[in-house]
Amino acid sequence: MPPEIATSARDLRNRREHVIAALQNYFAHDDLDVEEFERRVTVAHTSESATEIDALTADLAPLPGAPEPAPALVALIPAGDRRALQTMRGFMSATTRSGPWSVPAHLRVKALMSSSVLDFREARFPPGPVNLEIRAVMSSVEIIVPPGLSVETYGSAIMGTFDEIDRAPTHPDPEATVLRIHGRAVMSAVEVKMRLPGETERQSHRARRETRAARNSART
Repeated sequence: MPPEIATSARDLRNRREHVIAALQNYFAHDDLDVEEFERRVTVAHTSESATEIDALTADLAPLPGAPEPAPALVALIPAGDRRALQTMRGFMSATTRSGPWSVPAHLRVKALMSSSVLDFREARFPPGPVNLEIRAVMSSVEIIVPPGLSVETYGSAIMGTFDEIDRAPTHPDPEATVLRIHGRAVMSAVEVKMRLPGETERQSHRARRETRAARNSART
């Protein structure tokens, strides 16, 4: 990659991280509802325009007494500790990965009549793209990601669901992490959920419920 392009990619990554951290602050202070927060985070990840990225917080009033938001960085694995491939299997079982766990460059999830939860909010990633390959039969796979993580999916479903997510830049910084989720769901559900670090499932459901209630009230 030519140096001028690499520098531009790094600059955009820095802007994305700063803006996403600011959006998290506004969301935590209830200045953005769930849908608007997710919309703006998606634009921050996918836009190739520094002006468009900066504009995502331009219409929001400064938070009184709030400190400057720290960039929402993704923890990286030292090069020597990087794993190339790991397989997570489930057969009539429930499996969870959460906390500060190390993610390989290629993670396979094979689930049969099982429930799998992958929480990436505190995970440590190798730099560059990470491939998450899913093969699910009569199973559920829940993938929890932080706002600062770029995500894209290209899966298929047969008598099931496979969430479609496009939250990654077209020309990412080669040092930045991108989670690429692909595979097949047969009579299964593969869901991708964005949550703040430390946010519980109950808090997430409540925020979405309040957003729906506010929108329904505005229509009447």
